[in-house]
Amino acid sequence: MGDKDAMKEALGGQSLLKIYEVFEKMKAKGAAPPSAAGGPTSAAPKTPAAPTSEDKAMAETLKGRGNTAMAQKKYSEAIDLYSQALKLVPGNSIYLSNRAAAYSASAQHDKARDDAQAAVDSDPTYSKGWSRLGLAKFALGDAKGAMAAYEKGIQAEGKGGSEAMRKGYETAKRRVDEDENAPVTTPPPEEPLSGMGRSGSPFGGAGGGGMPDLSALAGMMGGGGGGGGGPGGMDFGSIMSNPMFAQMAQNLMSNPALMSNLMSNPKIKDMMSGAGGGGMPDIGALMSDPTIAELAKNFMGPGGPSAKK
Repeated sequence: MGDKDAMKEALGGQSLLKIYEVFEKMKAKGAAPPSAAGGPTSAAPKTPAAPTSEDKAMAETLKGRGNTAMAQKKYSEAIDLYSQALKLVPGNSIYLSNRAAAYSASAQHDKARDDAQAAVDSDPTYSKGWSRLGLAKFALGDAKGAMAAYEKGIQAEGKGGSEAMRKGYETAKRRVDEDENAPVTTPPPEEPLSGMGRSGSPFGGAGGGGMPDLSALAGMMGGGGGGGGGPGGMDFGSIMSNPMFAQMAQNLMSNPALMSNLMSNPKIKDMMSGAGGGGMPDIGALMSDPTIAELAKNFMGPGGPSAKK
């Protein structure tokens, strides 16, 4: 193929004048000119410019000022100065680690952890980054993570690590051991109040739903127990054989306030003091008293004698 033929093929049948005219139009519009074959040109992706020597020098100056602020406990100022240095030299493990220390000193432990993690990701051999990561994780309650960070720091330092790094590791390990070996304790059962049974009721062990302790009930009423020696010669065994009074006693067991109301009724007081002449009280006569009948209904609950079956 001759030179002319080759030129014609390269130009794709277009004249040089035509190509030049297209080039000038594209240039005027600010667009990239087409290639000689008429196709668009692809722009190469731009990579961030590497820090210049001036950038690095300025970043070092900012870091030094940040260190001075740290020594003066001006933690917010130190954070700002380290941040400026990182804008000039992004990802610098020393600047990140120093800012993590400033965050830890100002109790911003989550940010300290993030900066320290970025520092060791950038340079896994930078032991101070591991130390500051361990401190931040320990402060956040992650004792296992802190122990692992200090262990990496010891490995980065070599020769068994520095005393400070070993102390950090031992402190974190001790916390892990305490958490793992902490005994599971249950609170001791509460002691019942004086005069109360296990259920918190004045009727002894009857709180489980069984029959009340008649001797305790009799004692509260001023009598001697469940035989025939109750107040006024009352036979508590006979009384409790009555289903209605058995239910009343069951409810009294769980509500001492009702017992107080019952004992304040004059007829009950007379009965307890033997005013009725002794012997078994007339249950029908007692229940004919509207006050006592209402009390009995309250003691027995919705299932009392007035409830529909």
